[in-house]
Amino acid sequence: MTDTATTSRLVLRITGGHPLHGSTTVQGSKNIALHLYAAAILADQPLTLTGAPAILDTGVCAEILHRTGTRATVTDGEFETRPADSYFPVIPDDLGRRIRTTAVMGGALLARSGKVTFPTPGGDAFCARHIDRHLAAMEAAGAAVEVSRGRVRARLTSSKRLPFITTATTNWGPSLGATVTAMLLAARTPGTSSILGPSIEPEVTVTAALLARSGVGIEWQGTEALHVTGTDRIAGGTFPVPSDRLEAATLALAAAITGGTVRLDRFLPGDFPAGLVAVFADAGILLTAEHGGTTVTVPVGPRAVEMATGPHPGYPTDVQPQLTAFLTQAAGTSRIDERIYSQRDSHLAALRRFGAVVNAEASVITVEGASRLAAADVEGEDIRAATALVLAALAADGTSTIRGMYHLRRGYGDLLPKLTALGANLTITQETP
Repeated sequence: MTDTATTSRLVLRITGGHPLHGSTTVQGSKNIALHLYAAAILADQPLTLTGAPAILDTGVCAEILHRTGTRATVTDGEFETRPADSYFPVIPDDLGRRIRTTAVMGGALLARSGKVTFPTPGGDAFCARHIDRHLAAMEAAGAAVEVSRGRVRARLTSSKRLPFITTATTNWGPSLGATVTAMLLAARTPGTSSILGPSIEPEVTVTAALLARSGVGIEWQGTEALHVTGTDRIAGGTFPVPSDRLEAATLALAAAITGGTVRLDRFLPGDFPAGLVAVFADAGILLTAEHGGTTVTVPVGPRAVEMATGPHPGYPTDVQPQLTAFLTQAAGTSRIDERIYSQRDSHLAALRRFGAVVNAEASVITVEGASRLAAADVEGEDIRAATALVLAALAADGTSTIRGMYHLRRGYGDLLPKLTALGANLTITQETP
């Protein structure tokens, strides 16, 4: 795996004021891939996931599979697994606390071996990662669950597995991760289990498509329920990781905040969620299908908007910090209502250091623009916050210094080389310990 300490010492310097121009590609989806890696634990035959993103989290997941029994290798964008001869269903703390899908992997291991121990999830730290719906799914599937000192222990109490019913509904909408956890448990449970109020995010639907292709019965009842008919034999084969709609949106906003024109190759406007396309249009960002991809322009300049994040196909919460950075360049008052998480404002303090006028009250972020941004020395605290700071630096006067490259590398394999190829002026150096 990549040396985390080395990555943490990397420092990014960006000299703003350079419009981005040209064409670029989009990596495989980070969030979808992490759920497919968990599903790979269930396969009874070799499985190859193509288009796996070259990010730190991919290496962490491969190591988790390796240590718990599933043989996993990553080569040139292919995540290859072979079923275990035997399972050691304990996710090490040093790995499980570095990703957000630990509970999903725990569910897969519980389905495979009948027991599992795992730490509470890590990953981004902009808010608490609640896993109560994951644990409820495990209990519904027949497991006794104990939580103590930041670790979860679950064990199926009967050798006979029975179909179950669970719900993925939370106060903030359907839980994406809990839907996948329940789906993986049901995939190896005889009979038909039901997940009420399931998430329909692409992370869920693509994982469901992998399971359906591998012999698991999948029946959608809209957003009301997902019915899963389990099997004791899950096939392998080859399955593609779709393009990352979040990286595509980030690249689009990078073009827009610099006043440039960028084409996203082999990524069409329809590959974005409809809610994002609508908000981009309101903000003055034009997405045009062209030459088998999407050309991004800002023909009328940034415009202030009032919008809210929401479940798919709404505006993705993981593109909210980047949009906030862009809206600092829009004249007027923008309001962003964060409706997926109770709080997601870890990027605001650093944006204020650039000169942005941004504030949060409860779940609503207010942006007063247009602001003339000036170079700043800042640090990103999570993946999308770090990305928002990169966008602000691209538009700022002078040379900014950004720390927190570990977080950026968790979510983006080669975002910085792509920005450089499009005309960004940036360098990466390593601080001495």
